[in-house]
Amino acid sequence: MSHESSAKYSTSYAPSWSADEGGRRVNEDVEPQAGFASPPPGAPVKQLHFELKDLPRVRLFAEDQARDAGMPEESIGDFIIAVNEVATNAVTHGADTAYIRTWMLGGDLVVEIHDGGAWKPGPTPGAVGGMGLWVARLLSSDLALRVGDTGSTVTMRFPGKT
Repeated sequence: MSHESSAKYSTSYAPSWSADEGGRRVNEDVEPQAGFASPPPGAPVKQLHFELKDLPRVRLFAEDQARDAGMPEESIGDFIIAVNEVATNAVTHGADTAYIRTWMLGGDLVVEIHDGGAWKPGPTPGAVGGMGLWVARLLSSDLALRVGDTGSTVTMRFPGKT
């Protein structure tokens, strides 16, 4: 994805830690809650419980959801990458198990991934890894991160039928 094309994406992402001359500090703007957001009443919700060993199944689940939503073929690869990055973070940095839920909102596909782990600070400047949320943020049309005592939840939104 080129830098120019990433400018069209809006996000509601707020990192829970920021760095300044004094080192890392807590970002007070982070919403202090976690758990699943609510889909619209009556909206069909599909859910999958997964562990690290299930990531291939998560990618297949994501592909099925994208196709069911009528996502354009050329967008499905980026969608799977975004879902995989967040799902991988959930079971490697969050907790041993996580859940993914999907539903339609208008013409968009909403994906929510929740783990019961504690939030850890993001990568430091110059880090080689730890860019999963950043990648997902660039590939989704909207990304929200909620953290709290019950874990971390990432909600992403992607255009469905065009």
